[in-house]
Amino acid sequence: VCVAHYTWVEPKHCTSIMASEVRDEKRRRGNDNMPIPQMASSSEKDSDDMLESWHREAELAESFIPILGKLYRRQNVVVTLFGASMNNITSLDIVRLHQECTDHLGKKITLEQTALVLRVLSGMTPLKPLRVDLGLLFRNAEHLMDTRTHEEEEMQRALEESIEAEVRRSEREDTQPAPPQTGQYAPGAGHDIVLYGFGRIGRLAARQLIEKTGSGQKMRLRAIVVRQPKVPDLEKRGELLIRDSVHGKFTCKLEYDHEKNAMIINGNLIYLIYAAGPEEVDYTKYGIHDALIVDNTGMWRNREGLSRHLTAPGVAKVLLTAPAKGDVPNIVFGVNEKEILANCGDEKIFSAASCTTNAIVPPIQLIDSHFGGIVHGHIETVHAYTNDQNLIDNMHTGTRRGRAAGLNMVLTETGAAKALVKCMPHMEGKLTASSIRVPLPNVSMAVLVLTLPEATTKEKINTFLRERATRGSFQQVMDYSDNSEGVSSDFIGSRAACCVDGQNTYVNGKQVVLYCWYDNEHGYTCQVIRLMQTMLGVSHTMCPPPRSVSRTPSSDASPMATD
Repeated sequence: VCVAHYTWVEPKHCTSIMASEVRDEKRRRGNDNMPIPQMASSSEKDSDDMLESWHREAELAESFIPILGKLYRRQNVVVTLFGASMNNITSLDIVRLHQECTDHLGKKITLEQTALVLRVLSGMTPLKPLRVDLGLLFRNAEHLMDTRTHEEEEMQRALEESIEAEVRRSEREDTQPAPPQTGQYAPGAGHDIVLYGFGRIGRLAARQLIEKTGSGQKMRLRAIVVRQPKVPDLEKRGELLIRDSVHGKFTCKLEYDHEKNAMIINGNLIYLIYAAGPEEVDYTKYGIHDALIVDNTGMWRNREGLSRHLTAPGVAKVLLTAPAKGDVPNIVFGVNEKEILANCGDEKIFSAASCTTNAIVPPIQLIDSHFGGIVHGHIETVHAYTNDQNLIDNMHTGTRRGRAAGLNMVLTETGAAKALVKCMPHMEGKLTASSIRVPLPNVSMAVLVLTLPEATTKEKINTFLRERATRGSFQQVMDYSDNSEGVSSDFIGSRAACCVDGQNTYVNGKQVVLYCWYDNEHGYTCQVIRLMQTMLGVSHTMCPPPRSVSRTPSSDASPMATD
């Protein structure tokens, strides 16, 4: 019996039978040294197949990176997958996104399918600045073609033609109305940006502006303004930029020009300017003209204080990264920016509202618009501590805020309800709000308790919000999660204003409770950047265009979207 070269690939129980037969043969022949063949079990073969499959996935993901880079740097094309950014990420991130991201029906897409879309894009030159969603583009192409009438090769060719046609259609149809071109701003030109202040939001904004430099024809971070230090602090500021205890290390090439008191980051020359007040800086001396000043200090929140920036040479407009007081327009990107910017006239001062306002307004606006209007409700925010609180017990002008932030849950007030009314005036008197500060450095949660005019179901609410987050006009603004294991740290670095936790949606007749996570630092900063792009007229046209839904969802569990 010759068994030395036999390879066994049947199930495990068969393998054990064969091994016993070999032992019987050894005893029969009196040869205890007779080698027992190493039989390949099904589990071993499965393991090898899995590893080979992973290698193929990794290699395919690696092939994405140079294409994504060229599309972004050479043609200002931003690539996403069901709303998640694919720029400046690793091959492992690309594989992970394909595993986690789904369309509005919860269906995933394969690397091979998105590779087809990317290949078509790379062959289309030139391209206008677009925000291309590979997943949605493939789904649209699938829907448009009749798969029953094509052979395999013809099917692929038809898919490619459908994809190219959809991209060209997006180029022809500017789905995002450009704001009026006031002042010296002109579409297509590189716009000078100045960060006034360099705290938590300022440093995250700097990171994003550097990442988004692209070809340099959109926005360019030109300077950072801080107070005069007692000793030179250029390198200290640089270290704080690239190292962050919450958001990790910023991967970049950083050099210092001490003669100019400037940092050179990924080729961006960024001046560090010292000033005691906004009117003290002459930006034209640094080659900065018609700049958008992003005031992230929070020191001036009314028109009088913020107008001081406009007296400085080289300044065109001002954006505050905090809720503004008085008649300064408060904008939540994705909700009211088009209305305000289209009717702003000669307005030069704007506010990006607060992190909490940006988090709660999108889901409330959606529920209010599509479920017959909110009758009344309450907003409870569970908010990470901020540097306005004390590290240890000490005096503070605010109630309870003098107690140690890292050791206590602190009940405090919030202006969320009032701020929401500035964006949605018809909601006045319908909502109340309160807040709890908790011992976490980042990521907060808003609990929305809303009463609707008619009874609904959890399935209808979740299906609608997921659909809007995936392929609606709120793709960039709102995320949706069905992960039952998600906790606050999982949302650090989120680019959305908020993420609806679908597992914890509660519906009892007319009452709806939504749990919305939000990265109160990074997610809010992303909203600020999007608003900046819109103010400057450099937003990317979305491809494919966002879909809209009827005002009132149908009785079906899945409200269907229409173009």
